[in-house]
Amino acid sequence: MMKLLCGITLLLAVAVAYYIYIPLPRAISEPWKLMVLDATFRGVVSMGDVAHSLGLSHRVHVINSAIINFESLVPVTNQEIQAEDILFDGVHVRVYHPPGREEKLRRAVMFIHGGGWALCAPKLGSYDSLCRQMAADLDAVVVTVDYRMAPDVRFPVQYDECVQAAKHFLRPEVLAQYSVDPERVAVCGDSAGGNLAAAVAQRIGIDNSSSVKFKLQVLIYPVLQALDFNTASYQQNQNVPILYRTLMARFWLEYLDGDLALLHSIIKNKHTAQDQNQNLLSFSRSKLNWTNLLPKRLIKHYKPIFPLTGSPKILKDLPALLDARAAPLLAEDEVLRMTPRAYILTGEHDVLRDDGMMYARRLELAGVSVTNDHYEDGFHGCVTFAFWPCYFSVGIRAVQNYIAWLDEHL
Repeated sequence: MMKLLCGITLLLAVAVAYYIYIPLPRAISEPWKLMVLDATFRGVVSMGDVAHSLGLSHRVHVINSAIINFESLVPVTNQEIQAEDILFDGVHVRVYHPPGREEKLRRAVMFIHGGGWALCAPKLGSYDSLCRQMAADLDAVVVTVDYRMAPDVRFPVQYDECVQAAKHFLRPEVLAQYSVDPERVAVCGDSAGGNLAAAVAQRIGIDNSSSVKFKLQVLIYPVLQALDFNTASYQQNQNVPILYRTLMARFWLEYLDGDLALLHSIIKNKHTAQDQNQNLLSFSRSKLNWTNLLPKRLIKHYKPIFPLTGSPKILKDLPALLDARAAPLLAEDEVLRMTPRAYILTGEHDVLRDDGMMYARRLELAGVSVTNDHYEDGFHGCVTFAFWPCYFSVGIRAVQNYIAWLDEHL
């Protein structure tokens, strides 16, 4: 009996190790910890897919429920920071106030959370801790936007709500209400939140009705385009957790209300094949030509992939793929020129590395001052893994460094 029990235990241990282990780049931060985290997330995604296929619940709702349950376990930090849940022009936000000295004008940061426009709870866990840390370290008012998410709403709702909240907050009377210096307001976001932050910065920059503008934009491994799923970083990191190429494509399809049956076509760049509208595509591709915009050390041996034949119906059914509100990297130079000084954080082991790098270069070419903080051991999502119980050294460093940059420049 004991031998049988030992044998079963050994088989289970081997099965668990086989499921958890995936080959990772040597330079990535704390690989075994990342493997365990990734295995957990993969399990949750699989549960969501099963529930969806059985008609029990939408896959995104299952995943988000698991995330919320986990985030609720994270203890509240910097409890001296007061939090107020309120509406800005009908959009749910949370405002974090540092204690004391209300007569002094403070700096402010508007933060937009990531999660593929579909996941995460900005008022819980790691995002709550991050906003509290910014408020405490910067002695600043921090506003986090609790925009509605897919699949309940689709593009452009997330974008519109973030613009609404930003325009409301930047009104002089609202800034005065929160004792905020109108000359010292930044917009910040990570991943899909970096996408929204970039798009909001573009909108506010060209909006003549806004007398107050953002002084800075902070984009943390932002997702900025969906025309090329075969950039050098997509090819290099397509199987690196926690954001696999297929998962990023799924997020895009959820956001734009596309059919998941298109997944394999867009991963192969069938939506930008050479047999389609070349005038339109050539115009858009020039803004994300990574062979020109990236340094050679990042391009390595990778080559552009644009099939000869494709699926013209994809761009017809999903015109937002070419909309700069959804894909800020496609914005015109004159729009980029009106955006504020930028800090862009990228990770070497992230499919979105080149999105951030290309945007940094395009901003520089448009005359915008840019700081690109690149982490050779960084992976997607590391900033949200800077807090107990799931913290990584690269996440802690990244949070400290971008807050230090804000402290110096805001």
